[in-house]
Amino acid sequence: MRLQNKVAIITGAASGMGQGEAIRFAKEGAKVVVADLNFEGAQAVAEEIKAAGGEAIAVSVNVMKTEDILNCIKVTEETFGPVDVLVNNAGVFDKYQKSLETTLDQWKFLIDINLTSMFEFCNAVLPSMIERQTGAIVNICSVAGLVAGKGGAAYTASKHGAIGYTKHLSSEYARYGIKINAICPGTIETPLVKDVLAGLSKEAVPTRTFGQVEEVADLAVFLASDEAKFMSGTAVTIDGGFTIQ
Repeated sequence: MRLQNKVAIITGAASGMGQGEAIRFAKEGAKVVVADLNFEGAQAVAEEIKAAGGEAIAVSVNVMKTEDILNCIKVTEETFGPVDVLVNNAGVFDKYQKSLETTLDQWKFLIDINLTSMFEFCNAVLPSMIERQTGAIVNICSVAGLVAGKGGAAYTASKHGAIGYTKHLSSEYARYGIKINAICPGTIETPLVKDVLAGLSKEAVPTRTFGQVEEVADLAVFLASDEAKFMSGTAVTIDGGFTIQ
């Protein structure tokens, strides 16, 4: 098992990519904290993991609240011990809203969830990782962080910021034995974008397929494991070739 006894927090883990990551991490031996605002959904994922023989707890977290983030770290440490892996997966999508269609409140909402929560969670786990000279952070970003026209204004800005933030973190903290990388998914079949997918054609993707949650989870496991010990500050694309066009 590639993550045996590692303590991993995965945000936004009640559904979609986060759920897939939580289940996959547990199969690789990690002790998983299923963190989500949807506590009932998080509990269901944790129960699924435990039913399969894994270790998991659910924690209710509003990623826009500092006190919730700090409580998540506290509960994790009290239950499993220091955090070895953080996967910042929580996010929202703006369904291609243009700048003039986006209100200030909508802008702040997207930035707070997609970027500021990442900053707060990273700052909450980094001191312990630095002290122990080990750790892994995986930030789930998007191809919208690499190109300009694959999301709305706020979403695109938040994901560009998340990739830049990931690279900055690595430049500062990789020296302490902490791997910090980003994953940039293309079109992945999740509940978050179900209605969006209905209007998209697979012909726009070179592989002529949409991505699956399990494929992103496999990549997250790799980046969190010792197999990726010489990788840090990277933004790994998983998009069926979408961004090469």
